Amino acid sequence: MASDLHIAALPGMPEVTAGADVAALIADAVARARRSVDHGDVFVVAQKIVSKSEGALVRLDDVEPSARAVEWAAAHGKDACVVEVVLRESARIVRMERGILIAETRHGFVCANAGVDASNVDLGFVTLLPRDPDASAARIRDALAAAFDRDVGVIVSDTFGRPWREGVVNVALGVAGLRPLADYRGCRDAFGRELSSTVMAIADEIASAAELVMRKTARLPVAIVRGAADWIGRGRGAELVRDASLDLFR
Repeated sequence: MASDLHIAALPGMPEVTAGADVAALIADAVARARRSVDHGDVFVVAQKIVSKSEGALVRLDDVEPSARAVEWAAAHGKDACVVEVVLRESARIVRMERGILIAETRHGFVCANAGVDASNVDLGFVTLLPRDPDASAARIRDALAAAFDRDVGVIVSDTFGRPWREGVVNVALGVAGLRPLADYRGCRDAFGRELSSTVMAIADEIASAAELVMRKTARLPVAIVRGAADWIGRGRGAELVRDASLDLFR
């Protein structure tokens, strides 16, 4: 198993616009940086540039807020148009309280504002999550594998908050070319006890580690993680979403 991970932010990525080929931009940035790409490297790609490339943006001037959005926004000092977009992107509202809106998206993600975000985007716009993050990751992964003739993985990542813990961390929304979970059930620990419930969220851990070099304000939306070849394989980010029947807090 891997004992060392090396994580490097990829410099030189331009501003991404609708219709841009994210994989081609990454490949060009790798060439300009004179970086090598090895078998098993994992590219962690910020959701924001994927959403921009796919045109997943909303002009707030085009939004007509509902009465519910107007009422809640007024009560909590929020933009009613943004609230309306959040409501439209939500499959289920988990909590609306103290100016915080937690929602479940159509993907099954439970997060603040259903992933709707106004950061790192032109004023007057918000971005939405990709409609199919796994498909987005697969397209980028296939193109990068072809460009470098290497078996690589791709994670489309975003920052989510966590219940009972302060701070946000990067998590994997879309995954391609990487097994997102490591199942240790049936293995034995150092004292010979059989593990019965340990399943590690490998893709989330890689995404979280990558954010340390990507950073929210550094304009470094891509990182390359080396040393994760043990987990290269078939997988999807959807595997990380817990089934509702197993959710103890629903």
